[in-house]
Amino acid sequence: MSFFKKSYDFVAIGDNTTDAFIRLKDAHIIPDDTHDGYKKLCIDFGSKIPYESVEVIHAVGNAANAAVSAARLGLSSALISDTGDDQNGEESLQVFRKNKVSTDFIRVHKGMTSNYDFVLCYDADRTILVKHETYPSKMPSSLDAKWIYLSSFAHKNEGYIEEIMTFIEKNPSVKVAFQPATFEIKAGVPKFARIYKRTEVFICNLEEAETILEKENADPKTLLEGLRALGPKIVVMTDGPAGAYCYDGQEFLKMPIYPDPKPPVQRTGAGDAFASTFVSALALGKSIREALMWGPVNSMSVVQQVGAQKGLLSRDALLKYLAEAPTDYLPTTF
Repeated sequence: MSFFKKSYDFVAIGDNTTDAFIRLKDAHIIPDDTHDGYKKLCIDFGSKIPYESVEVIHAVGNAANAAVSAARLGLSSALISDTGDDQNGEESLQVFRKNKVSTDFIRVHKGMTSNYDFVLCYDADRTILVKHETYPSKMPSSLDAKWIYLSSFAHKNEGYIEEIMTFIEKNPSVKVAFQPATFEIKAGVPKFARIYKRTEVFICNLEEAETILEKENADPKTLLEGLRALGPKIVVMTDGPAGAYCYDGQEFLKMPIYPDPKPPVQRTGAGDAFASTFVSALALGKSIREALMWGPVNSMSVVQQVGAQKGLLSRDALLKYLAEAPTDYLPTTF
């Protein structure tokens, strides 16, 4: 008998992939004050480049990470996604099942390959080489969910995107969390205006907020107000070591990071951990202020491991960190 429920607290929609983490040894960074304003990861062209290690991790991706995060925090969780019928696809399904994420809505496509990314790690940061397979994605014919979590789906076929938007409009009792990934941001606000208007919680980082709103060097309040004007009820914006900001139409809150016990191993998945933990806390009945305190704890834990899921905490482990938090680890108005 399956332990999965047919009614879910948390259903994530988006890609899942296998990541090969390659830790580079002989590379260097060109600063962002040259060329086009972006830092460059550089290795010698035409050479044999030594690397320190490679680690292959299955069943990852923004939505996949969120589904695992919610499950570990005690929510009944499922993922709507696609995969190939190859070994990577099967191993990913096994990982989801091991983490108590329902695979009922993951469609396995015969004769197709699974998504596979290469993650080039240098110091504590990474550059990801991404290739999305083109699957004939479809929404499930029946879905009972309290929360829908959307991330990394914009490259899908137009019919599938329309199905997602129609579902959330026809089911107003379902709360929507939207964590836009690269494709959702590049596609622009008009394409997803219907999703913005139905969103309960919108989460992105400060640089993404500037891109979405086409505002450079804007202050946090301006960005939060601009994002909320698009439709979301609660807007959360992360800002790396500076912490996170939140606006619900009534008060502006700022949350510091949870102190790192040691330097990060790598930062892959830190944003996913924060976003999914914040939403999971709300789904568990916590207040916005409590949810803001939960999010950074999981981010802190994730960056101490390779990959986006190894460091995701159980609810008991997260609460233990909260009990041991510094006295100034609190959201404050600004």
